[in-house]
Amino acid sequence: MNFIEDIPVRGHYDLIVAGGGVAGVAAALSAQRLGKNVLLIEKSIMLGGLSTIGLINFFVPMCNGRGKLIIRGMAEELLRLSIRYGYDSIPEDWKNGEPVKPTLQRYCTRYSPQIFALAMTELLHNAGITIRFDSVVSMPVMNGLHCDGVIVESKSGREYFSAGVVVDATGDAEVLYRANVPIRQGKNYFSYYGHALTLESCRLAWETKDIAKAITGRHGGNADLYGRNHPAGMPVYTGTNANEISRFVVLNQCQMLDNIRTETRTSRDIITLPTMCQFRTIRCIDGDYCLTIGDQYRHFADSVGAINDFDQRDFLYEIPYRTLVRSGFDNLITAGRCVCGDGYAWDVLRVIPPAIISGQAAGTAAALVLDSGRPIYDIDIVQLQQTLEKAKVMIHFNDSLIPEKLADDVNVESEHF
Repeated sequence: MNFIEDIPVRGHYDLIVAGGGVAGVAAALSAQRLGKNVLLIEKSIMLGGLSTIGLINFFVPMCNGRGKLIIRGMAEELLRLSIRYGYDSIPEDWKNGEPVKPTLQRYCTRYSPQIFALAMTELLHNAGITIRFDSVVSMPVMNGLHCDGVIVESKSGREYFSAGVVVDATGDAEVLYRANVPIRQGKNYFSYYGHALTLESCRLAWETKDIAKAITGRHGGNADLYGRNHPAGMPVYTGTNANEISRFVVLNQCQMLDNIRTETRTSRDIITLPTMCQFRTIRCIDGDYCLTIGDQYRHFADSVGAINDFDQRDFLYEIPYRTLVRSGFDNLITAGRCVCGDGYAWDVLRVIPPAIISGQAAGTAAALVLDSGRPIYDIDIVQLQQTLEKAKVMIHFNDSLIPEKLADDVNVESEHF
């Protein structure tokens, strides 16, 4: 601790959340609702992360593709918040909640990223959560495997905040990495997307009286989730090196400009560029368990939430609590894009609704271990599950949701629960 003697100590919080994306918001709010004093630290000046400043403004499907809601709890609360004051694209069958009859329409929506950010700020502010914008957690202060607190860099200089528990919701596991928690490295493709207006889109919005129709897109790199359209010979991006990130942004912005050169300059405008790299899988914790696609339809005794595949109907997963923690580190936990997954399972975990579920679990777990004094990796899992269930989280999916055509081919494994 000697090296922080010249850094001003600004206070103690029960929980410090590093990163104000949707997972961080969920973690902060969950702990606060259980009576904890929470500080949320965000490097930008908007909450939401990729879902707002990253312009990935899409709540992916939260149902099984047959009309059954799977991802519940705070994920649905924040979905409804995202559209409360702005536009939406919820399918008709889901407008008023879970349909009475089966439907192939999926429960998902687009929303205004800027309005969603405003709504989250109000939500946390009214809850009494302290938000520090334009601030970066530069270093966790470790005492062996215990995190005493964090050093924060901002316009105020370097400051130290002590904490009972720290949640890494940075999206790149930066706090975990600097605390020497084992991590896994991901990869990212050449993709860059901005929001635009065109005369044609404005005409369509006017005719339909739907402002959402005015918003269209322009891209730089156009690689998709699976790496299609990634330029041949271009290395994938780790997202962990400043020179690499700068090169990624420069190349993409130049590509976007090149893509619009032939358009009539008075016919369109780019109204918003992402203010963070739209990387999806940078780093994740090397947790006590790593979710894989082989875990489809597997029940876990330590599940903290049932989730569904956003890209394929029917496929269901559960999030083991062990994907959020690493044994030995008694007061560090992660959420969102930093939860331990492998390959496509990491993609299933990292999108908005599951990220909120893992954030809700992390914040709830932090509150419970602060009360019990137990290490966060050795939580009373039954108490955690019961607390999450009271907050409307589905802990275990029902096996009846497995379609008959799949049931004969799928071996549904189960840990005891």
